[in-house]
Amino acid sequence: MRGTIIKGIGGFYYIKIDGSDEVVECKARGKFRKSKLTPMIGDEVEIIIEKGKGVIDEIYDRKSELIRPAVSNVTQALVVFSFKNPEINIDLLNKFLLICEYNNLKATVCFNKLDLIKEKECENTISMIEKAGYDIIFLNAKKGIGMDKVKEKIKGNVTVLCGPSGVGKSTILNEITGKETMATGDISKKLKRGKHTTRHSELIYVDEGLVVDTPGFSSVNIDFMDKEDLQYDFPEFREYIGGCKYNGCLHYKEPSCVVKEAVEKGDIHKDRYEFYIKTLESIINRRNKR
Repeated sequence: MRGTIIKGIGGFYYIKIDGSDEVVECKARGKFRKSKLTPMIGDEVEIIIEKGKGVIDEIYDRKSELIRPAVSNVTQALVVFSFKNPEINIDLLNKFLLICEYNNLKATVCFNKLDLIKEKECENTISMIEKAGYDIIFLNAKKGIGMDKVKEKIKGNVTVLCGPSGVGKSTILNEITGKETMATGDISKKLKRGKHTTRHSELIYVDEGLVVDTPGFSSVNIDFMDKEDLQYDFPEFREYIGGCKYNGCLHYKEPSCVVKEAVEKGDIHKDRYEFYIKTLESIINRRNKR
């Protein structure tokens, strides 16, 4: 039987069989450990029943793969942030977008808890995201505001909800599914951070699509990126790449750079360019240390 891994807990995997509502609990064959291939949420697999128990016999090639969170075959990401409670971290938001681009995921930025902020306080960030070419959905998830647009995005996609803890990912998922799918938690008053309320990843069928709710995390590791490839993960750079005076221009200290000219004209948002330079320098410094 062929199906999709919708949940994994303690070495057990729950496979939804294609074309039915049946879910089979399975263990993975030992051969996957030997080949260092670990089943992931979202994997399309072949299972067999041995002695009344399900066994994952084959894992089909993945169309995409995220390492943290561990989920495969995702087509898009809803990057969820709030401006307050918890306070927005712009670099972290840009890191999430960078990870999405690196993994060829279409990203939509969802700004939640808009009732906590005045419009002028978020104008610059919204402008930055719009100039980068990303769609934005404005939400008040607790009141259901904007959730119709989220549901529309989900149709026909395998969607991952990502973002730091406490921004409302679990609330959004519960609103989408119409039930208490994942636990929600209050913001820690002392730390001003969200408590980690999601204990495992799960693939959920919602409105003709699939949604993965992922454990909350507050840091994104981008150490694996190369300085030459970084520019391609900034969608607002792409139309300018190849137009600079020097081949292999990194849009850093080189003269006659069309990307830097676009920043000066305001066509590329200054904050995004500064994040690019900060990330580029980090990659260069890491390579020099090695």
